[in-house]
Amino acid sequence: MVKTYRAVEFTEYGGPEVLRVVDREVPGPGPGQVLVEVRAAGVNPLDWQLRSGAVAAMMPVEFPSVPGGDVAGVVAEVGADVTDFAVGDEVFGSIGSGSYAEFALAPAAQLARKPEGVSWEVAAGLPVAVNTAYQVLTDLGVKSGETLVVDGAAGGVGSVAVQIARHLGATVIGTAGEHNHAYLRSLGAEPVTYGEGFAERARAVAVKGVDAAFDAAGKGSLPALVELTGGPERVVTIADHRAAEHGVRFVFAGPDTIRERLEQAAALVESGGLGLSVSQTYSLSQAADAHRESAAGHVRGKLIIVPN
Repeated sequence: MVKTYRAVEFTEYGGPEVLRVVDREVPGPGPGQVLVEVRAAGVNPLDWQLRSGAVAAMMPVEFPSVPGGDVAGVVAEVGADVTDFAVGDEVFGSIGSGSYAEFALAPAAQLARKPEGVSWEVAAGLPVAVNTAYQVLTDLGVKSGETLVVDGAAGGVGSVAVQIARHLGATVIGTAGEHNHAYLRSLGAEPVTYGEGFAERARAVAVKGVDAAFDAAGKGSLPALVELTGGPERVVTIADHRAAEHGVRFVFAGPDTIRERLEQAAALVESGGLGLSVSQTYSLSQAADAHRESAAGHVRGKLIIVPN
């Protein structure tokens, strides 16, 4: 008898309405892969950018496609030559796509063991945010004693970057709406309100000046961030595709060091040095609502899909 599972898929580019829940045949893992029984899947802006076709020129999708790069779950089966995980292990990781489902195939090298005592929802929200935050801070060369500005600091990647930068010994100024200022203070950042004039507000609290800046929001702040740092050399973005116009680097975190970064993050989580706010959870059938909420751009922390 063929075993099936439910998954969210889309067969064409379009709005959130192209997402639908379908039954698929449970796949077997190939060499280097594990089959994960998904407990939770993180929602990232890239998910709806891929679905809409907004990044099709750079990252075309092969249809039908199941969204979702962030996953947390239990190993259900291991492929040939996988020796670092066994059936029943609790894992989390960044798998590229396929996590909006009850089961997902994952490259074993892109998974790590879930920290004990951490909820499935939090574990599922960490991987892409952790990988991206570490990549950004590495590219910027942020070190102890420096001041970093994070534009969009209350979102998933921004909030993780704030905490890791603080762990590195940096002072962090984070932009957010006033309703998120207390949250940013709880993460160790000095909050300023985003939008017009934020460069002046940031400069007013940056007693030693600004050494580096990270645009996690993509709301047109790059000229102000370049002004704050005195040049584009130590400004990066993950959200503004016009980066080159301002001489700024666009950062994309690949899978090469994902396990090492997840293990570092797991240690920080277990020591209390890293946390993640889960804004809202959704069922598979509510994936379109999750995409609408993410695209609106005012999420604190992460949105999570829970298959069952």
